Amino acid sequence: MSEPLERIAAALERLAPPPPPAADPLAHSAYVWRAGALAPSSLAAQPLDALVGIERQKEALVANLRRLAAGHAAHDTLLWGARGTGKSALVKAAVAAVQGEGGNLALVEVFQTETLPALFAAVGSVPRAFAVFIDDLGFDAAGEGRALRSMLEGGAAARPDNVRLLVTSNRRHLLPRDVGEQESAINPRDSIDDQLALADRFGLSLGFHALDQDGYLAIVAGYAALHALPFDAADAVQWATRRGSRSGRVAWHYVVEVAGREGRALPYGA
Repeated sequence: MSEPLERIAAALERLAPPPPPAADPLAHSAYVWRAGALAPSSLAAQPLDALVGIERQKEALVANLRRLAAGHAAHDTLLWGARGTGKSALVKAAVAAVQGEGGNLALVEVFQTETLPALFAAVGSVPRAFAVFIDDLGFDAAGEGRALRSMLEGGAAARPDNVRLLVTSNRRHLLPRDVGEQESAINPRDSIDDQLALADRFGLSLGFHALDQDGYLAIVAGYAALHALPFDAADAVQWATRRGSRSGRVAWHYVVEVAGREGRALPYGA
């Protein structure tokens, strides 16, 4: 190869470097699925006890993950509801809790649902359970979710028994409800069924609802106690009022603010 061509080839390799080698699927507690390979990641989970006001959801998700880790039948899980109410935090905390009990379970975060078949092929024969985490999923039209529907149930290729999905969404059915489309459809029942078909494929559906003031303050108090920080209810309420929202996320942001005032550091994320 001539010198100019060699330089061009080297430049192209720098622009598009080869993907990193895949991480050992047995070595880490959490991974990110990227460029067709597992990359180690940090779980960054809150203790389960720090998540208050969602006791039923905690119990159901942890029980399901224990079954998955033990090699027993387990459900794909949809965590849906108001923003900032602890859906993503519960996923990470529940996986960490099962791992802390000795469960042979790893979390894998996925950002592109179309890459799921390759992930299933990569981990299907690994002697470990994998909770595949898709955060904040939503589709603008029913057709966009059909491929995922097929992967969950009904597709020709069997999904590995050691893999189950944990999906969070602000939408209960993952799709917007277009009343006008239903009214104009020749058979409105078909339109409704198509919109609900994806959410129906999750065996476990957990709802998270907007907080009242007492629920919000209970979360703030729990976080403050966990990190040995002062708790001022009136100040916490003013913080939420300025933000225009009461949620677990807003509660955590307030606790971060208090820690900063106190000259303290806190782990990132809630």
